[in-house]
Amino acid sequence: MTVDDTGSGTGAHGRVDPPYAADTGEDPLALRIEQLILGAERRYTPFQAARSAGVSVELATRFWRAMGFADIGQAKALTEADVLALRRLSGLVEAGLLSEAMAVQVARSTGQTTARLAEWQIDSFLEGLTEPPEPGMTRTEVTYPLVELLLPELEEFLVYVWRRQLAAATGRVIQAADDEEMVNRRLCVGFADLVGFTRLTRRMEEEELGELVEAFETTAADLVAARGGRLVKTLGDEVLYSADDAAVASEIALRLIETMAHDETMPELRVGIAFGTVTTRMGDVFGTTVNLASRLTSIAPRDAVLVDTAFAEELIRSGEAPASEAEAAEAVATAEKEGEEPPTYRFALQPMWQRPVRGLGVVEPWLLTRRGDGPA
Repeated sequence: MTVDDTGSGTGAHGRVDPPYAADTGEDPLALRIEQLILGAERRYTPFQAARSAGVSVELATRFWRAMGFADIGQAKALTEADVLALRRLSGLVEAGLLSEAMAVQVARSTGQTTARLAEWQIDSFLEGLTEPPEPGMTRTEVTYPLVELLLPELEEFLVYVWRRQLAAATGRVIQAADDEEMVNRRLCVGFADLVGFTRLTRRMEEEELGELVEAFETTAADLVAARGGRLVKTLGDEVLYSADDAAVASEIALRLIETMAHDETMPELRVGIAFGTVTTRMGDVFGTTVNLASRLTSIAPRDAVLVDTAFAEELIRSGEAPASEAEAAEAVATAEKEGEEPPTYRFALQPMWQRPVRGLGVVEPWLLTRRGDGPA
């Protein structure tokens, strides 16, 4: 590679390599792709970027780490976009719109979410598309033009989805009864867990295991969204979802089990749901209700749904399930006697044995089924 008087080099195929490629020892193509994606050249050290943005190095470092990026010492690796990001975050703090702690949380939540998205896109999406289209071509030779074509489309789509999700989340907050409910809300929280997943990891090849997990997560995400719930997170063999309505949470749980049962490649599933006050933070949910849902999942029979007493009472209160089969029969008889339409119930509840649950005391689970399904 030859170097001109600007410090740039001419690499294979006549490419003009970034002027800092020779100095850093990094792959020139990787640096060119980075410049393409970031839309700017490396110009600043962390100290210079902080000074240009008008913030302290300490605050800039907090933002940088919160976004999930490693310390880079005083390497000249930052761009004008990094300066602008620092300036915007600090500007929100200076204007009083965000506290410094909240600005750091914004950086952290955004960084964590987009990091996973970027990893998935590279590992699953771009990897398949960058297979050499012709014999003799290397993957690196097609990566740059491919990224150049995809970047604006993916960026527009990301912004569109983010705005849609932001509108939905804002709507949920606006409908909250009071300010306290915006943070500590009463929600239905459900865990769905693949049975025997640890044993599967020992028997299946890594590629097969990856395909199974992806199929499970995709199916669960689609069902949760379609039925009006919210997928909180996926943990490989487990998904966590929430819903404002007990009937919605019930329908999601039973649909998950029914769908997985029709797929011979999938292990059996068990689901636990609890209803109560939940603390929401950075898109996640915390609290005793979440812990109870997790414990119910761990003791649920295969291909079954266990719910807590509060959830069962909520289903009964809303008229979606009878308190007992005797009560259901009595309600039907009364309606027929008075010439009225008999009540219809979508779900059935069966009280199970009480049992102590570590950290939560004695719990009485209820078995949730569709009306007329399972033992009554």
